[in-house]
Amino acid sequence: MTGSKILAAVSSIAILVGAIWSVSGNASGAQSKSNASQPAPSAQTNKPQAKPVAKPATDGPDVQLSKPLRRGPVTHLPIPRYVSLKGSKGNVRRGPSLSHRIDWVFTHPGMPLKVTAEFGHWRRVEDNEGQGGWIHYTLISGVRNVIVMQDMVSLHARPDPKSAVTAKAQAGAIAGLGACTHDWCEIEGSGADGWLPKTEIWGVDPDETRD
Repeated sequence: MTGSKILAAVSSIAILVGAIWSVSGNASGAQSKSNASQPAPSAQTNKPQAKPVAKPATDGPDVQLSKPLRRGPVTHLPIPRYVSLKGSKGNVRRGPSLSHRIDWVFTHPGMPLKVTAEFGHWRRVEDNEGQGGWIHYTLISGVRNVIVMQDMVSLHARPDPKSAVTAKAQAGAIAGLGACTHDWCEIEGSGADGWLPKTEIWGVDPDETRD
């Protein structure tokens, strides 16, 4: 091979090597650029989740509120309440004034009555049969009496049906009211006293207790 041909071959190898290096470098640069253009994966964050609202319990015990106490606009005493006839006669009128007609006349001294309303000097009352009307306040007393509802009711020495019988009471008898438990009351009248069930008398509330 002549010297000119050898020189030409060496030049061609040098050009080929340069071309390969240039392509390899460009490819590497493109890969790096491509990697640089891709955003780095962001760190995954845990978003707070709303907590479920606790539901109020519905299987608990029912709470019964006590009934609010109603009071009269004149005396501010409880309505209804029990009183008694002060004298031997009491006119009961249709309305709260002397101009209203008389509907009833109570003639039993100490007769228990229930006050259901107030207006000025007048009280609306009713007896054990639900009859009544308006009566002047001077004709009634705060003394507590009861009326026996059953005939020949046994009075006991204690609030116990097994205790000794102290007396018998006739239906319609009016007696003074003493102490009361939830189920029994002590009454006194005509020289006798004793305990009997609340269901046998009128003039006391079923849930009323007295010392």
